[in-house]
Amino acid sequence: METHSALTGERRLSAMTERTARPVRLGVQLRPQHVRYEALRDAAVQLEELGVDIIFNWDHFFPLYGEPDGEHFESWTMLAALAEQTHRVEIGALVNCNSYRNPSLQADMARTIDHISAKGGTGRFIFGTGSGWFERDYVEYGYEFGTAGSRLDDLARDLPIIRSRWEVLNPRPTREIPILIGGGGERKTLRIVAEHADIWHSFSDVPTLERKLGILSEHGAAVGRDTSEIEVSVEVRERTPEQADELHAAGATLFTLGLGGPDWNFEIVREWVSWRDGLR
Repeated sequence: METHSALTGERRLSAMTERTARPVRLGVQLRPQHVRYEALRDAAVQLEELGVDIIFNWDHFFPLYGEPDGEHFESWTMLAALAEQTHRVEIGALVNCNSYRNPSLQADMARTIDHISAKGGTGRFIFGTGSGWFERDYVEYGYEFGTAGSRLDDLARDLPIIRSRWEVLNPRPTREIPILIGGGGERKTLRIVAEHADIWHSFSDVPTLERKLGILSEHGAAVGRDTSEIEVSVEVRERTPEQADELHAAGATLFTLGLGGPDWNFEIVREWVSWRDGLR
């Protein structure tokens, strides 16, 4: 009889094989800070023409670096505009902060952007979400900051509400809106990922990714979910294509690149599009 560890190893190998069989995708996060909206709009057009798969922004109210009171735009209204402006790319936040809007409102906003983006077909909205962390947003906009644990508990409470609201809205979403969850906490976050996510986003290197995928699989077994069906997303950051190859071999198929303006570096986007196309 095979040992438990051998069976676990087989399952992990099977899950990795299933993940790497997916098409590799490239997402670009347009950082909505220190730039005029016209530049964001023009950059989105350029990214779609370059062939990226997803355009993300982030859900904050103030810049995350640089001049703290510099120019900044709100996430959801920007996503609605991108939904109308673009035609092929998927769009979403990397990631929405669950604390800033009531869950039923989040569901309705997501459904509305899904329809705006459909252009007579299927919607292109990805519901990227997380528990939040940037204290200044909370303090200046009057939200209770709580603790990391309480914010994760709120996310775990609210995701079933969001999903159930999608079932009763009229009209309903044009598709099963993909849920992307960002974060790597092994006890709470990965449990929420196992229960609800279609995409899991983290900042992991290869050893960390392999370990966390094992933990994710254990959470999946506990909640009755085959976590190999969850797409694995990682940040490109300063990584080389060779390092990205290693992450892909470990199971990642969605690679994201942050882009800041107003002097957008489209050349690096071209390089990563070429890398993606080589894997395809």
